[in-house]
Amino acid sequence: MTETQWHALCDFRTDFKAKCAEWDETYSPLLRPLLQKITAENDSTPYSIENPVVYNTALDDITADSDIKVIVIGDNPGKNEQSNAFKKYLVGQSGKIAQSFFEKNREFALDFRKNTIILNKTPIHTAKTVHLKLLAKADPRIFEAIRETQMYMAQKTAELHIKMARESAVELWLVGYAEIKKHGVFELYRESLKNAYENAPRSWENVFAFQHFSMNRFAIDLKAHTPPDTPLLTALKNLGRAHKRELF
Repeated sequence: MTETQWHALCDFRTDFKAKCAEWDETYSPLLRPLLQKITAENDSTPYSIENPVVYNTALDDITADSDIKVIVIGDNPGKNEQSNAFKKYLVGQSGKIAQSFFEKNREFALDFRKNTIILNKTPIHTAKTVHLKLLAKADPRIFEAIRETQMYMAQKTAELHIKMARESAVELWLVGYAEIKKHGVFELYRESLKNAYENAPRSWENVFAFQHFSMNRFAIDLKAHTPPDTPLLTALKNLGRAHKRELF
């Protein structure tokens, strides 16, 4: 990273860590019983709810010497991500699939753990992303929390990307766009993100959208949209732009 990129990341994670601590103190007492109830009624696999609001501690492992190529935006922290053993994003099955994909496809020259900054559209945990809708309906305070966290993540992530993209071709990948469409749980994130790039059209060109890594949908979608004799990297960029046009 350049010095400018490094300072931008340091500022971002300091603010994000403080914000997560604030959200945790404010909302976790409300979230814990609601998450337990929703999980019991909608998920057959019991688990310990340890961190209803999750800061990605993998951000603290990034150094000034890290070679960041992509900012990856997932949905929200799941079961593994919220556990005390991890407190990191995309460390469950989806993250393992993503890591394996880039290990097998060396032409991308991307180490999923070393060359990325992994963020989410909200740090609020649910066992399944669709459970956010149930949380929002269960308590108006949580409804506002989900909105607040989405707007914050969209704005701050865009600011970070814009600063980093001025120095090198750092890309931003929106991974998983089913709930980012109109009437989806992340519709507000989509609107806030687009507004944040209003005065940064060059950085906006380096924003792409893809299917989620879960169930191997990212790789399946890419394969289905890669014409014969087309380099995989070219096909990926074309697909990411096409999906972005669908969303925005």
